[in-house]
Amino acid sequence: MYIKVKATPGAKKETVQKISDDTFEISVKEKAERNMANDRIVSIIRDYFGVTKGQGIVRIISGHHSPSKILSVEKSV
Repeated sequence: MYIKVKATPGAKKETVQKISDDTFEISVKEKAERNMANDRIVSIIRDYFGVTKGQGIVRIISGHHSPSKILSVEKSV
């Protein structure tokens, strides 16, 4: 499944808002340096969908350097 994320790095408070079935707005405390914000966004989406490291994979498909991102969520059964 593909989901769209609008990211806000360097926020004072972490928030996750579900806009539609495949669109989220996420604010993270980490800055957009050394991939820290991207790693935190992947971690938040992994927790949201209940994907552990052994059960599947969550990765950024596009938008590594952009606030608008597309993530792939693959959960094995």
